[in-house]
Amino acid sequence: MQKPLLETSITSLKRIHQGKVRDIYDIDANTMLLVSTDRLSAFDVILPTGIANKGAMLTQMANFWFEKLKNVVPNHLTGIDPNSVVTNATEQAQLGSRAVVVKKLKALPIEAIVRGYLVGSGWKEYKAKGTVCGIQLPAGLQEASKLPAPIFTPSSKAAVGEHDENISLQQCADLIGQEMAEQVAKVAIQLYAQAAEYALTRGIIIADTKFEFGLDANGVLHVMDEVLTPDSSRFWPADSYKVGSNPPSYDKQFVRDWLESIGWNKAPPAPALPDEIALKTSEKYMEAFERLTGHPLTLD
Repeated sequence: MQKPLLETSITSLKRIHQGKVRDIYDIDANTMLLVSTDRLSAFDVILPTGIANKGAMLTQMANFWFEKLKNVVPNHLTGIDPNSVVTNATEQAQLGSRAVVVKKLKALPIEAIVRGYLVGSGWKEYKAKGTVCGIQLPAGLQEASKLPAPIFTPSSKAAVGEHDENISLQQCADLIGQEMAEQVAKVAIQLYAQAAEYALTRGIIIADTKFEFGLDANGVLHVMDEVLTPDSSRFWPADSYKVGSNPPSYDKQFVRDWLESIGWNKAPPAPALPDEIALKTSEKYMEAFERLTGHPLTLD
């Protein structure tokens, strides 16, 4: 178990963005270095406690899915070795198996959320209105019910420290154009459906997930950032799933539940996690990785 890495310092490259989890460095006009740290955010606030090995797990799990789903849509990976663009040994040590060189894409200003099960904010809305993000659903569904078909429910993309907000399909079309909105919805549902079908063979239900998309210089749609990780998805163990209750999860819902149990108001600064909560979260992430990929995490 390695000590969590909360921030990278690659002085040989210019850092152009620091997100909730990833530090991004400029390489050239076409590529950039994306490094996943061990930072954890919950309720859109970065926690002061890191999760050991999380960055390596996020990178390797995303790479696994990018390869498995490349038949659906191109992705942002270049195949360039990060150690070929960072040559200082001290800086290379920060990369390990947590870094990738990716294409520079024009990011679409939405998060493409796909829901396959009724849970979380969707369940709350359904109880009140019979809808999820304004989409009418059949009567009589329960918490954690599988939806008749996966649904696309986009959200706005908030800045760090701000909250994403659900938007309607029309608002999505207003932001990115009707044709692009329809393409994103179709591709996102294809990605989810293919991944969910595979995950079931590994004993995991993917209840919902979110994708980010960008366009290359020719206007070709690419999936980018991360895909189908415990940070961007809700993973449930299939053997303990039952309709009518929110199943235990492999994702950071475990941390959210603890934060809610202590009455945190979800505003910065976030409280530090107890050692046992941080360790349990790391273990859950690792178990999800090993079950889905069929092999242990590479640590270096």
